[in-house]
Amino acid sequence: MSTPDVPELFTWEFATDPYPAYAWLREHAPVYRTELPSGVEAWLVTRYADAKRALADPRLSKNPVHHAGSAHAKGRTGIPGERNAELMTHLLNIDPPDHTRLRRLVSKAFTPRRVAQFAPRVQELTDRLIDGFAAKGEADLIHDFAFPLPIYAICDLLGVPREDQDDFRDWAGMMIRHGGGPRGGVARSVKKMRSYLAELIHRKRENPGDDLISDLIRSSDHGEHLTENEAAAMAFILLFAGFETTVNLIGNGMYALLRHPGQRALLQASLDAGESGLLATGVEELLRYDGPVELATWRYATEPLTLGGQAVATGDPVLVVLAAADRDPARFEDPDRLDLARRDNQHLGYGHGIHYCVGAPLARLEGQAALGTLLTRLPDVRLAGDPADLRWRGGLIMRGLRTLPVQFTPLPS
Repeated sequence: MSTPDVPELFTWEFATDPYPAYAWLREHAPVYRTELPSGVEAWLVTRYADAKRALADPRLSKNPVHHAGSAHAKGRTGIPGERNAELMTHLLNIDPPDHTRLRRLVSKAFTPRRVAQFAPRVQELTDRLIDGFAAKGEADLIHDFAFPLPIYAICDLLGVPREDQDDFRDWAGMMIRHGGGPRGGVARSVKKMRSYLAELIHRKRENPGDDLISDLIRSSDHGEHLTENEAAAMAFILLFAGFETTVNLIGNGMYALLRHPGQRALLQASLDAGESGLLATGVEELLRYDGPVELATWRYATEPLTLGGQAVATGDPVLVVLAAADRDPARFEDPDRLDLARRDNQHLGYGHGIHYCVGAPLARLEGQAALGTLLTRLPDVRLAGDPADLRWRGGLIMRGLRTLPVQFTPLPS
């Protein structure tokens, strides 16, 4: 019996709804070698069991030095501009023991106690942003809300002065706008961010505060051997990884709720009753159902290995498709159904193994605050326009809407 044709991947139509194509790959070619839009060839891993195994396999290195491709191909992987800006030595690009050392330093900022202390600031930002458009009766929830909230939050955490935070917002906006297109725009923003972070590190060394960059400098001064490049790269990746994932969590999550009125009504009733349990499980389900990270970041085989029955050669890039794994019917019952009360929900939305997202506690806090406050303060919020007119940002790793226009009953100003 002949195998049906492989569905077309990485088109604009695919970006709108990749899940049917991923279902085909899970069934017919669960570990599939393909040419990416950049011209780089890589293996796509789509089944949950294979994905979880690959995410924790020490033979799959995060360090791009192990990529067997040409120098040109190597330049088409990773974050645009990070190589030229000397920002490569961050948690997404390194292996133990350096990964262990750097993760230990930064994880102190994301303990449950530190995140809980930050909750009032996140709520303050959430309310302030909603105040900015509540009287208008309409908003673009990406531009007006989901995008600025995590930018300002992560800037506060890093210790970026309030008067400089709008610069970060502009640079991050350039990354979002150009993330799926020409890499030059992103690279220019990365270079500006790198220059600013180098200056900020010098200022914090002379006048430290109660913030993450100051903590990294203090750790370095106490023998942890954190170079300036490592400190800048760490601050950069926390900003880069910490804002776009949360933009997409809020945007994708709100869009899913607007498209599933029954589930949204259950959540609003729970919030109205002063409960938080359904909001907590609901955010986990939204991460599984249409999460912010479509593919885990790059991995490279350090030796020949077999993955899902396929022979992966030394130096081959491997991309774990989190969006496909989290809809695997072999792991999740009725996986294409949104169920905010889903209990057995060990999704891979924030990864697995030693590279599990260090900022996940903060992202969960931001997601719960954002979605819970929107539904509470704007209870009749609804999509403005036809869902078919919405466009998803192009790009390989992240999954998120360009815009999310909504309408609601204006609040008194």
